[in-house]
Amino acid sequence: MAKRLPLIILLWLCTDLYFYQAIHTLTGAADYLWIYWVIDLVLMGGLAAVIFVRRGSQTQQTLITWVMGLMLLAFIPRLLAVPVLLVEDISRLFRGFPPRQVWVSELALGVSAVMFLVVLFGITRGRHFYRLRRETIWFPDLPEAFDGFTITQITDVHSGSFTNAAGVQKGLDLVNDQQSDVILFTGDLVNNKASEMDQWIPAFAGLRAPTGKFSILGNHDYGDYIQWESAEAKQANLKRLKQVHSEIGFRLLLDEAVTLKKDDQSIELIGVENWGKGGFHKYGDLEKATARVPGDAFKVLMSHDPSHWEGVTLEHEQHIHLTLSGHTHGMQFGIDFLGIKWSPIQYVYKQWAGLYQNAGRYLYVNRGFGFLGLKGRIGMWPEVAVITLKRGSR
Repeated sequence: MAKRLPLIILLWLCTDLYFYQAIHTLTGAADYLWIYWVIDLVLMGGLAAVIFVRRGSQTQQTLITWVMGLMLLAFIPRLLAVPVLLVEDISRLFRGFPPRQVWVSELALGVSAVMFLVVLFGITRGRHFYRLRRETIWFPDLPEAFDGFTITQITDVHSGSFTNAAGVQKGLDLVNDQQSDVILFTGDLVNNKASEMDQWIPAFAGLRAPTGKFSILGNHDYGDYIQWESAEAKQANLKRLKQVHSEIGFRLLLDEAVTLKKDDQSIELIGVENWGKGGFHKYGDLEKATARVPGDAFKVLMSHDPSHWEGVTLEHEQHIHLTLSGHTHGMQFGIDFLGIKWSPIQYVYKQWAGLYQNAGRYLYVNRGFGFLGLKGRIGMWPEVAVITLKRGSR
């Protein structure tokens, strides 16, 4: 965060200075102009404060939540109004640069107001605005008994961020309503501590699937992002978290595979511990996980971080038919509407949301069930994914 702070401040100031021109065109009242800049100074102070509080502390988490929300409310509406002003400035270049027209500044302010309402909805209601996403994937070598087999995938619960029991239950009810054959959870049950799940155990234990419920660990589940009083305390936390998976009825796969059987036929479900690029720990061992898996078996892999797909899975000697991941959250911000899919996270992760394919190997990246940092979602709504396996070629 500290390294990025100068760039964040620069982008913030450039946008603010530009948008300020529209405000100044519409009103010259000193009080309004003064309030405009005071809001910025308060937010900048909050951003700086995040850096100096103890890493991983509750105070830091609270600061991050408030600062992120308020920054998005102030910054995004102004940013999206900038193109309106920019188009006018281009035309002014060819007209001797006359004063700004009032109607253009009113239009820019109108665009900003609409985006303010969108961001406000995302922050106040978006966290539990669950969307159901369906994918049907065809495989020529899928066992006949599994033709039409359904998987419901959820990921990135981040239970430590939850405060609304009714909102969480709405998402869990959506999962159960699908009546899928199996439920798979692909990591990040908590933000940092196993105790975050204590109050949510009964609700998650209520999930039902006839073939079972299976899970893996994500990068946040290891407790790597907070300071512990001792190494033993950190290990005890991870041990407790593994017990929680059992208490909610999920079989936790730790670099291992299980066989799912149906009508004397089977597929292999593989789960690896977290493995990620870009500074994330590489705990996962796909070689170990597939050691006893037959080479000709149909395989579904759960791997939290989608960078594992290109980094390891595609080059692995075993043909992994389908990989299910999460981790990115779609950055909890973006556009995912009418076939348009964009988020800043795409400049970090090549595969960040939805379905991807490479030489008959598929990856599905779930946008996540919960939220972290920003207590909301803007455009990238929380997701319950249902994947149907079909035999044959599409």
